[in-house]
Amino acid sequence: MEFFNEKMQPNYQLLWHKCLVIIKDNVSEAAFSTWFQPIVPLSYEDKKITIQVPSQFFYEYLEEKYVNVLKMTLYRVFGEGTILNYRVVVGSMSNGGTVDYITDTPKRQVIQPVKPTTPFTGVAPQDLDSQLNAKYTIDNFFEGVSNKLARSAGESIANNPGKTTFNPFFLYGSSGVGKTHLCHAIGMRIRELYPEKRVLYVSANLFQIQYTDAVRKNTSNDFLNFYQSLDVLILDDIHEMIGKQQTQNTFFHIFNNLHQLGKQLVLTSDKAPVAMDGMEERLITRLKWGLTAEIARPDKELRKKILRRKIEQEGLVLREDVFNYIAEHVTENVRDLEGTLVSLMAHSLINNREIDMALVRQVISQTVRVKDRRLSIEEIQKIVCNYFNLEQSLLQTISRKREIVLARQITMYLAKKYTESSFSHIGKIVGGKDHATVLHACKTVKDQIEINKTFRSTVEVIENALKK
Repeated sequence: MEFFNEKMQPNYQLLWHKCLVIIKDNVSEAAFSTWFQPIVPLSYEDKKITIQVPSQFFYEYLEEKYVNVLKMTLYRVFGEGTILNYRVVVGSMSNGGTVDYITDTPKRQVIQPVKPTTPFTGVAPQDLDSQLNAKYTIDNFFEGVSNKLARSAGESIANNPGKTTFNPFFLYGSSGVGKTHLCHAIGMRIRELYPEKRVLYVSANLFQIQYTDAVRKNTSNDFLNFYQSLDVLILDDIHEMIGKQQTQNTFFHIFNNLHQLGKQLVLTSDKAPVAMDGMEERLITRLKWGLTAEIARPDKELRKKILRRKIEQEGLVLREDVFNYIAEHVTENVRDLEGTLVSLMAHSLINNREIDMALVRQVISQTVRVKDRRLSIEEIQKIVCNYFNLEQSLLQTISRKREIVLARQITMYLAKKYTESSFSHIGKIVGGKDHATVLHACKTVKDQIEINKTFRSTVEVIENALKK
């Protein structure tokens, strides 16, 4: 429903206010205050609304991250066919609140219907749209303890697709840790080294849409022929196929065909194959044929590497205390690090202020859950022993009783996960063990989490107690 009659001259400022009300319901409070409140509506004429934004960076970020929110809202309030113009402030604000100079950016149609990619045509490899993002490369995928195996395997695959034992290559980990980055990087390297190969990156959601559309249009054979003609198939977020039996069945046949022909498959998920309840067992079996590698949350050194690279790319200068505070407190994933830097730049540009500790604390408190309390190995040991109803002193003994060994191994695993301590230091605190013993304990616990639901639940209960 539109809020005005097109024959009447609308009060565009009132309409823009209505847009803000809608947008506020669809984005986070921090995003709204950072990216939408600073916008100034300038004019509305001939179905074109012009808005003023504080900088070129601000405009580019809106176009990249929030264009869908803007387009849906403008169509709803101003009507179908509305065109959005940006006016970008170039330079800095003077004390009187004026601008140095203003330029109009090229006009952009706000709404463009998004159609699922359906490339079921016999195009040559060089003409096939691989759907790869060139900004993701192996060179800018930094290596750390949390992703060393995945990165090394990914590089081997990129150099020799379909020729290694890593086929399929199954990557899993929580959101934002770099799975998609590595997928695109593998695809880009293959395209560079083997331009004759047909490479495609596709999300499981888009695969599902394409398959449904092919069934509806009676073009299922074209769909199958296209996917079976690929040399490299990169399927992101395969867990989204859970519960979709027909899609799973179709992918199963595509997988078999490609694998038998020695074609490379790269797949990602937010969970290990064994934890994918609702996925067909025969498909899970095939997902485990090659290499399964986890990308865990980035350790402190990796976070610092990523931060330095992002800072250099954006031309920022951060004080050492600000840099260290971000590295210490934004710990869950790479996406949070990037988002924190973007928010800091936006606040700095809009308010013309230095990025200091007060600003970084404010931004981080709005974007991530800050954990000021640092867990110690001793605290972890205490909580684990409380769970198993054991005296803490028993972990320091050489006892091989199953319950004591289990508690000791879980303590070592959680100490490595939640502290920055080395294997050697953890072993010294927990029973006076050596580096190899702790490494073995961590691997044992990790393996059991993947294959034993009861054991996984035990570890989850203990982890929840650690977070209280």
